[in-house]
Amino acid sequence: MADDLGRRATRHAVVIGGSLAGLLAARVLAEHAEKVTVVERDRFPEGPDARPGVPQGRHLHVLIAGGQQAFDELLPGFMKELGELGAPKVGIPEDMVQWQNGKWFRRNPATAHFYSGPRPQLEWLVRQRVLADPRVDLVEGTETVGLTGDSSRVRGVRLRERGTGAEKETRVLEADLVVDASGRSTKAADWLADIGAEAPHEETLDTGLAYGTRVYRSPEETPDTDALGYYIVPNPTQEYGAVVLPLGDGRHLVTLSGLRGNEPPTEEGAFEEYAKRMPHPVISDWLSRAEPLSPVYGFRKTANIRRRYDRPGRRPAGFLATGDALCAFNPIYGQGMAVAALSALALRRALADPKRTPTTRTVQKALLAASQQAWDISAGADKKMPGATGDAARPGPMDKVVGWYLGRVQERAAGDPAVGAPFRRALTLTAPLSVLFAPAVARAVLFGPVAETPTEPPLRRTEG
Repeated sequence: MADDLGRRATRHAVVIGGSLAGLLAARVLAEHAEKVTVVERDRFPEGPDARPGVPQGRHLHVLIAGGQQAFDELLPGFMKELGELGAPKVGIPEDMVQWQNGKWFRRNPATAHFYSGPRPQLEWLVRQRVLADPRVDLVEGTETVGLTGDSSRVRGVRLRERGTGAEKETRVLEADLVVDASGRSTKAADWLADIGAEAPHEETLDTGLAYGTRVYRSPEETPDTDALGYYIVPNPTQEYGAVVLPLGDGRHLVTLSGLRGNEPPTEEGAFEEYAKRMPHPVISDWLSRAEPLSPVYGFRKTANIRRRYDRPGRRPAGFLATGDALCAFNPIYGQGMAVAALSALALRRALADPKRTPTTRTVQKALLAASQQAWDISAGADKKMPGATGDAARPGPMDKVVGWYLGRVQERAAGDPAVGAPFRRALTLTAPLSVLFAPAVARAVLFGPVAETPTEPPLRRTEG
């Protein structure tokens, strides 16, 4: 790294947060720095177990195709290892019974796959791989309480052992580069203000969506279906959502969601009753035959938040943000893990760019760009939902036209493979959104008929 990320070679980089985004950033920084220190407020479990620092860790996580490719590029062989741990691989649309915009999707041959194993399992595997690098050090049970330096350059972090109280003396860990990967609840705005710098503007969009999740053992006999999961997608006129996906070993994770004022309950029995609000009883019927294995866990922090470090402001060199600390999405869209990996790839490419000296500003812009498509998908869908609030909820000048076109895309994606395949490539971040405007797709969208779709849930592939 050079220029304002250090005119000399970076000796020490500090990553705040041992999240997936933080660990993957550390993996990349180890290619450039003599030492990388990951500072984590939790103490990591010994095995693939949940930890408090991942507030939605007990909820549904999927690793979509764009993320799979990025993980394998960062950690060669990663997806093979994940599969060997038993993470289920689900093909779409073939393996899913999906309802969206009043239509059941035809279960055509899969054109994309995602992995639906437990988040702690995937995080544990990443941790094992990244921390095996002798250049990466881990400081656990320690909170970052501030930065050192001034408005022109960050020179380190102030740390305090967690659980010792505010009166405990802090210590300074010097660094040539500090990367904030502390998540959507980052305190970076306060840290920057304390050294005389300017916090970034935050763009927000909040539908008030909340969800509840429970683990079930799937019914022992399901002769009526060969589907691996179910998906009820909410829309502006049907605000309830449901996802049923395999975790492995006969267990399924069930997530039910609703908007502000219609949040799913966490009480015993009430969760299953809430499932009856879906537009079809297929989810409720499945739950009536399944065995609950856990309490219901609720989650409410689903706002889309983007921090605009790319805009002009009095900000120091040597400080970057990544992951949810930079751009956090409504988790219901399943993009977070993929974007964490894609951001790490963007960091690698920006730091190794032979044509451009990597400055704080250019690298930060590259990190933001890595999250742009996921933001467009998540925020674009959420701004249409009733009751959406925040400055990013205001419609833009092209929203009406683009929304009309994408509405036709979704209408045809349920039954037409010529539209459905590129639609899924865009949603899984393996192709840009422009793929939806390619000539062949545009012809089908603008002039093609709406293909026939099942009138009832296609419980077997032959029904699709």
